Amino acid sequence: MLQLECPVCGVLADETELVPGGEAHLQRAGPDSTDDAFADYLFTRANPRGVHFERWCHVYGCGKWFHAARDTATLEVFGTYSAQTTAPPDDIVAAIRARRPEWEGPA
Repeated sequence: MLQLECPVCGVLADETELVPGGEAHLQRAGPDSTDDAFADYLFTRANPRGVHFERWCHVYGCGKWFHAARDTATLEVFGTYSAQTTAPPDDIVAAIRARRPEWEGPA
């Protein structure tokens, strides 16, 4: 079972307490964007086998959104962090590089 630590309330929550919210760190398409750019924003998502950054909500806890870095193949969790950050924190990137030296960086 997947367990993530909520960075807001500090609870180590089972996946039954959480709701996934999809890919993290998406750049929104603005009002001046083309139809193709807006369609990409709405529908195109990375679905990697390996390291992935995701949004999660601690619904049956504090109710707050946060981000998690994990390996989609092994369910290994590299860390969780605030949803208000625009890029993965350096300590989480370092943890990923320590376990996955071949990793190329945030997608």
